[in-house]
This record gives sequence, structure tokens and C-alpha cells, in this order.
Amino acid sequence: MERVWQKNYEKGVPTTLTYPQTPLYGLLDNAAAEYPDRAAVIFGAVAHKLPGQPLLDAALSYRALREAVNRFANALAQMGVKKGDRVAIYLPNSPQFAIAYYGALKAGAVIAPVNPIYTPRELEFILQDSGAETIVALSQFYPKLQEVRAKTKLKRAIVANIKEYFPSLLKTLFTLAMEKKEGHRVEIAAGDLWFQDVLKSAGTVPPKVDVQSNDDAVLLYTGGTTGLPKAAQLTHHNLLANVVQLRAWIPWAKEGNEGFLTALPLFHSYAMTTCLNMGMLLAGTLILIPNPRDLEHLLKAIDRHKPSFFPGVPTLYTAIINNPNVTKYNLKSIRACLSGAAGLPLEVAKKFGEITGGRLVEGYGLSETSPVVTANPLFGENRIGTIGVPIPDTDVKLFDVETGDKEVAVGEAGELCVKGPQVMKGYWNKPEETAKTIRDGWLHTGDVAVMDADGYFRIVDRLKEMIISGGYNIYPREIEEVLYQHPAVFEAAAIGVPDAYRGESAKAFVVLKPGQKATAEELIAFCKQNLAPYKVPRAIEFRDTLPKTMIGKILRRELVAEEKAKAAQAPK
Repeated sequence: MERVWQKNYEKGVPTTLTYPQTPLYGLLDNAAAEYPDRAAVIFGAVAHKLPGQPLLDAALSYRALREAVNRFANALAQMGVKKGDRVAIYLPNSPQFAIAYYGALKAGAVIAPVNPIYTPRELEFILQDSGAETIVALSQFYPKLQEVRAKTKLKRAIVANIKEYFPSLLKTLFTLAMEKKEGHRVEIAAGDLWFQDVLKSAGTVPPKVDVQSNDDAVLLYTGGTTGLPKAAQLTHHNLLANVVQLRAWIPWAKEGNEGFLTALPLFHSYAMTTCLNMGMLLAGTLILIPNPRDLEHLLKAIDRHKPSFFPGVPTLYTAIINNPNVTKYNLKSIRACLSGAAGLPLEVAKKFGEITGGRLVEGYGLSETSPVVTANPLFGENRIGTIGVPIPDTDVKLFDVETGDKEVAVGEAGELCVKGPQVMKGYWNKPEETAKTIRDGWLHTGDVAVMDADGYFRIVDRLKEMIISGGYNIYPREIEEVLYQHPAVFEAAAIGVPDAYRGESAKAFVVLKPGQKATAEELIAFCKQNLAPYKVPRAIEFRDTLPKTMIGKILRRELVAEEKAKAAQAPK
């Protein structure tokens, strides 16, 4: 079906595509068959922290990566992992993540990625909800895992040490200077296994598991309006389709020639598609950055390894252009950057382009869509302030926010709804939530947008009261649930407020119980014990009452309006 936005596609970008009906791990197998000696990943996380040492890193070839993946898949099968079983991955960006990811898929398992900065409380929920019986965890995270393990269905833990794929000199230096100090040296419980021992225990011929393209591949946990995360069920086909769509968006990219700066966390759908799976599809090299806040390592890695692609979020690009040492590094290899998760400021896009010579454009997606829905053309017309146009085979309509079933006219605001091969199967074990979100074949995103006459979309509001801080989604209810656990708190409400660096940050409004006392600092400290750092409110305001509806529902939108009014009256 012809759509107005298709006239804005770059030359060479088709409007429709053919999708392989194969498992997702075929991306790696194909790359290894064609480019066995090419570097699949480059890794060396902490070299510059060691006094007097240059950047040290090591590469893992496609041949070596495929061999390790096959060994891991075999080992899981030998342990009793069956098709459809869930395997949690609790790792930072590292070679072990790629091995565990494709190895688990090749064993027929479904992956449940876990944010490495989650607290034990958050980890426990994902393990319980997914029903994972196996977890691959970093040794540094092992104590947190042990804290909640008895409350989960876990039968086995496979423990990886960050240094396993360091170059030999860095591995020695790390063992002597940092391993124990930073908590990487642990004793594991009886029955648990070390990652390298697992690989050595199995053969290199992959197990014979009948994995179909419509089988579940990944459970991606996203925030829930009830205060608890819910998992988008993404199939092999969903994820493979989205990476094929993105490949078509960059017809000028060359197989076996591109480098992907992988600073976004691989547990998130954005990096999973735009870095990991796209890297495999193009037989590219992933330059793994475990900690994107470590800008010195990131800049050194660009200077040394010359990546051509750098998917990111506005906060990361902002940090780079404002880094006082940025001019010391050669960043001119960067050709294209797709920014997502938050609005991209014009000045950031302009300045980043000046520094790198590359193109930085904004796109849009969500976990439920694997994730990419729209993007500005990388070398076509980039309309700053928009999220671009729908990618091939993706249909987008704007429906009236009141009725939910009437399409609005060009230039009018409506809820952005999506159809396409990348749209999830549904929410894991949540049929009611699935039915609310996918209606008549359309995924209702909860984002309100406007389409111009040329088919470019612009986000103008959110029906969901989600906070997007530094590219991470935060649902207010999750913050509120933690605050309600504090003995002094009677009522609580959380909203997003403007943040010059993060786009938004969380602010909480609290009513204390009669006769109780608490300070903002105390409540923030309590939140830090129970929430990942990016979810912790950066400000708390105490109130005698909170605005409510006639039936007593707290009106977060009224608090948002109050904050906007205050900001408008503040001196410029």
C-alpha cells in the first residue's frame, strides 16, 4: 500500500521487503561462514584506569564467536535446558553477552535480559515473572543474585568474569590491581558453574533443536502502569524483520566493512537490534563499551577502532560534544548515528555533526516493536524535531485519543498506532494487557503525534504517564510503590520534570502520615536501596494533600501542569 512518506525514502531504500523465515541466530552463522577471520567483537573495558597503561583490547573473530556460541548451546542442552525454557542474561556489554545470547537462542531457549544496574528487588521480579531456571551472570553481580535466589525458580547459575576476554597483559594487570577491589572475585556456590568451564565442557557442533521463526526469542521487560514491569514477547521473526528493515534503510553500508560503537546496553531492545543483530547481519565489528559514562574509554575506542555507526541517545551525544577533551580524539570515522529514546535537540545534532562529520538523525521505537518504527533518512531530508518517517513495511496511523478508532486528519494530533512485522506477539502471560494494547491488529503506543503533509511524524504528548530519563523508561507507579513502603509515607505521586541533561528526571510529591517525619534526603536514600539509579527521584516535594478525582484517583497530570506553570514563570 502506497503511503505519502515513501516519497522521502533515500535512493535505494525499498518500500517492501522479503524476510527470511529462519531463526535469529542465523545472522551469526551466515557472517561466520562468509567472514570467519573478521573481528566480530573488540573488547577491553578498563585499560586506561590502570596507571600508565594505554588502551588495551582484544578481538574475537567470527569463527571463534560461532564456536563459543555452539559450545554454549550444547552445554545448555546437556544441562537440561529445553525449547521454550527461559534463560536470564545478567551481563554488561561483553563478548559473554553475545555468546550467551546466540547460544541460548540456538538451544531453543527464550532470553530474559536483565538490566545490570537493577537492585535485588527488581532482579527478583524478572526472574519470578519469566520463570527462568538458568541465569548467566557477571561475577560482580553474583552477590545480588544470591540475595534473591531462594525466592525464584532458578536451578543453575553460570558465572562469567569480566576479564575472560581481555588481552593477556590487561588480564594480568586487572587481576593484580582491580579484580578484588571492584568485586569481581567471588566464590560460587556448589552446583554453579564458571562460564569458561561451561564452554570447555561441550562440543562445537550445534545441538539439533527445531527453532521456528515464529517461536519466542526474547522477553523484553518494559515498565508497567500497574507498577510492575511487563515483558514484550518478541519472536525470532520480529527481531529478524526489524534488523532487515534497518539494513534496507542504509543501502550504502557494506558487508564485512562496518564498525558499530556499542555503547548502548545490549539488554535493551535498541542496542540489541541496532548494534548486536545489525552487526551480525552486516558481518560488522562490535566495539563493546560496558560503561558509556566512561567517556575517556569511549572516545579512545572511536579514535583507535574507527567505527562507522554509533547508535545512541541524546544524553550520550551531549556528553561527548561537551567533553573538554573531545578535540584530542579523531572521531571522523563516524558516518551515521541513529538517536532514539528522547527528543534530539537541534544544537546537539549540529555540533555532533561538526565534530565527527557524520549524520546524526532521530528515530522512534519501543520495546513492543523490536524496537524501530520510524527514522529520519540518514542521507536524505532530515527534519530536526521529528521522528522521521516509517521504515519499510511499517504502517503508522494516528487515531483520535478519545475514541481510539477514528483516524485523524493531517496536522491533527492522535495516538500513534503501528502495524508491521516487528510488532510483538503480545505481553508475556498478560492477555488482558495485550488486548488493551493490540486492537484490530494495531499496536497502540500511548504516544500522541502529528503527521505533516509529507509523512514526517512529531511526538507531542504521551497518554501514558511514562518518564523518559536519559533514554530509559520510568513508570511513575514503580517509584510510588517504593515510596509507599516507607513507614512515614501516606501518599505519593511521581512525575517527569524537565532536565537539561537527561531530557526528564523523576520528581516525587509526598504526603506524610500524621505525626510522622521524614526528609527528602531520607526518602531518596530509601529509593536508592530499592530502585535502579535512573529511577530514583532527583527531587521530593512534601504536600499536605495531592490533587485527586472525585473517586480519589491521584491526578499526576495536574502536578505536571503545576510544574509547567512554575517553569514558565521562572526568570529566564
